[in-house]
Amino acid sequence: MRLDVLAIGPHPDDVELGCGGTLALLARAGRRVGILHLTRGERGTRGSAAERRTEAERAAEALGAVELDFLDCGDGALRRGEAEEDALIERLRAGRPELVLGPAPADRHPDHGRAHELVHAACFYSGLRRRGAGEPHRPAAVFSFMQHDSFEPSFVVDVGAVWDLKMEALAAYDSQLHQPDAERQEPPTKVASPEYRLAVEGRARHFGMAIGVALGEPFWSRVPLAVADPMNLLPKGLR
Repeated sequence: MRLDVLAIGPHPDDVELGCGGTLALLARAGRRVGILHLTRGERGTRGSAAERRTEAERAAEALGAVELDFLDCGDGALRRGEAEEDALIERLRAGRPELVLGPAPADRHPDHGRAHELVHAACFYSGLRRRGAGEPHRPAAVFSFMQHDSFEPSFVVDVGAVWDLKMEALAAYDSQLHQPDAERQEPPTKVASPEYRLAVEGRARHFGMAIGVALGEPFWSRVPLAVADPMNLLPKGLR
């Protein structure tokens, strides 16, 4: 299926946490949104790979994604060699997205930084005619979403109108994230703590305040952004 946007995460739940609101916003606007998880989360402390796949399917449906797929790049030691690049290039050439959203260059989980390198390399190599099979395609832009570690964003997306859809997607990850009315007999993790769940909203409110809205998702770009009309960049909210 041809896509407008492809969001790529190292593990099931990374995309939803980092840019779930933005994906829901794009899907609501009629964009064809796809989600690709580079691993099945098979080495995670909580939940099984099968359970996380089911959760990912529910989350994708909540966000309005038209496609969901998985690669096998190795959870807990994410590989970014030629074989993994070729697998990702195949997906990029099949979907031909103009916009790719992926992990930031560095983060608390080593898989996240490795995933950034893989995504960046594959998006470039996908445009080389003599690399791999299929018709070359290089996305117009690759933007990084924020996960655990903070960074100075290149831009922030107002996601207040679709925050409920992001929360619905996160609620699908019963094995990974704290659910207020659910009890699971599994080892505690930082992501599964009530504090982490509160921090997700806290961060969104922090970056929302920075652009004069209630809730925002921050992104980073390697290159300057082209602006057709500077008036569209005027901040919202109180001056």
